[in-house]
Amino acid sequence: MNQYKTAHLTLKNLGETAKFGLLLGKLARPGDVICLDGDLGAGKTTLTQSIAKGLGVAAEPPVTSPSFAIFQEYQGRIPLYHFDLYRLHGPDDVLALGLEEYFSLAGCAVIEWSGRAEDILPENHLRLELRVAAGEARDVFCRYHEEGWAARWRSLTQELSIFE
Repeated sequence: MNQYKTAHLTLKNLGETAKFGLLLGKLARPGDVICLDGDLGAGKTTLTQSIAKGLGVAAEPPVTSPSFAIFQEYQGRIPLYHFDLYRLHGPDDVLALGLEEYFSLAGCAVIEWSGRAEDILPENHLRLELRVAAGEARDVFCRYHEEGWAARWRSLTQELSIFE
């Protein structure tokens, strides 16, 4: 039975967004899949860059949106598999490219525009939907599987002290 929890938090500025991503990266484990959704400009790539720092990915080369390449891999404490599925049409495109294999490897997969792979995502993923609030503020709507993320989510939000 799917045991999903939902949560909401507000990141008031870029500093809080960076801290959130950094902590998320530090808590990431091999095999994690973090899904980022939201409109263009919502902060998906910015958040991914902070997750990369938390994973210990070197600053050079910089983590950028793989919009045209679709996929980039970066080395850190565990590998970061960074996907941008914006140009794909659905799960069949992801399967045709063999990208789903990365969802179960020993790294952390961060997937921008993850809704295009919804039907093939592992059950135990973390979904973050980012929405522009005012200025640099972002509302983050979260859904996570209780088994894999509940304790880490509590730890993350306690450290941030901004959980609503």
